[in-house]
Amino acid sequence: MSFNFSNSIYLIRSLKSVEWSKIFTLGKRPLVRRRGRGNMQYRVSATGKIAPAKYPSFELSENHEGEIIDLVHERGRDVPLAKVRFNDGSTSFIPAVLGAKVGSHIQFGLKSKISDGNVISIQNIPDGTTVCNVEKQFGDGGSFMKSAGTSATVFSHEDKGVTIKLRSGKFTTLNPKNRAMIGTLSGGGVGD
Repeated sequence: MSFNFSNSIYLIRSLKSVEWSKIFTLGKRPLVRRRGRGNMQYRVSATGKIAPAKYPSFELSENHEGEIIDLVHERGRDVPLAKVRFNDGSTSFIPAVLGAKVGSHIQFGLKSKISDGNVISIQNIPDGTTVCNVEKQFGDGGSFMKSAGTSATVFSHEDKGVTIKLRSGKFTTLNPKNRAMIGTLSGGGVGD
């Protein structure tokens, strides 16, 4: 039985090359890490953006009335925005509630009526009312229930705050001064 050195050396070299190739050919980076680097591919384009969808910064005691002068579509957002002109002449963009139309009026303040589109402090909203665009902290302009077709329900009023039942079934207790919009946000059939 003869032993061929050339074949054994070739075999050893090929095994070593396999090991080295495994070391240098790692998998792709996870998507989250690629986004975190901040390449242009993963940055949000600022073109087509109209305005942040927030409540105007009114005092809690003030009562304001506004008229919807236009319903606009913002790129990258499923909920239409309502352009509202207030009595003092200022304009603001807020998410449009289901059934909103050009020419309808919206009220802001503690003494507003309980009707779709009005923005009221959650301490004055009765239990069982459907709300959307709820503030997490007073004055942030709304951070819960802002996507198309979503709503939450005012569950109970307690000493420590107002409990709201979210769409997921979870309950959250918020500051009673936080504001919320009555009704369900429009654009719910966008995925159908």
